[in-house]
Order: sequence, then structure tokens, then C-alpha cells
Amino acid sequence: MKTFLFRSMIGIFFGAFVSVVITYAFIYFGRYETIDSGMFFRNSLGSIFCGWFFSTSPLYFELPFLKLHQQTILHFITVTILFFILSVGIGWIPFHIKSILITAILFIVGYVIMWLCFYLYFKNEAKKLNAELK
Repeated sequence: MKTFLFRSMIGIFFGAFVSVVITYAFIYFGRYETIDSGMFFRNSLGSIFCGWFFSTSPLYFELPFLKLHQQTILHFITVTILFFILSVGIGWIPFHIKSILITAILFIVGYVIMWLCFYLYFKNEAKKLNAELK
């Protein structure tokens, strides 16, 4: 529970930070003099919620009674459902089949690339640790 709360706080703070950085970027580079408070509020809450579930959902990978493929499937389903409900609901993805399909393809490709990078990194770390033990 302590780990969950710590990761929740880190995710919430990171999501809020990303929200502020993106808002500043829109103001500075987009030459906006004012911003819509409702849109800012919606997008900030969306970023905070994304930060939270993307930082806590990797806890699946720390459950020793699940195999790697089970952990991966649970993590993928969790982040996919939450991300798409949130992003369609807020308006980050237009509610059109073409937009949703393009985003889904990009999401899956990004997920696979990141999963492979983490897998290869930890496999390499395990190999180093095993070599040191011998």
C-alpha cells in the first residue's frame, strides 16, 4: 500500500507538471494571450489522471504470482481502457472511427516498443547480476 501511495503521488505530480509545461508551451509558442479556463481544467485533470494510472499500473509487474505474459496483458488492458476512455472523453482524440483507429495503432506500436526496451534492459541487468554471482 505504501508503494501504491508513493507512486500515486509521483504520478499525480508528474501529470500536473506535464500539464503546466504543455500550457506554457501553447502560450509561448502558440502566441496565445489568454487560455480557456474550462479547457485548462479539463486537460490538467486528464494529465494528472494519466500520470496517476501510468505510474501505478506497473505494479502488476511486481506481483510474483503472475507470469510475465499475464502481467503484460493486465497492464496493457488497464492502460489502454483508461487512456482511451479519458482521451475520448476529454477530447484529446476526436470521436471518429478513423481518429480512434490511428491513435490505437500508434498506442500499440508505442507500447510494444517501450515494453521491448524495458524487457531487454531488465534481461541485460539480470544477465549482469548472474555473471557477478558466478
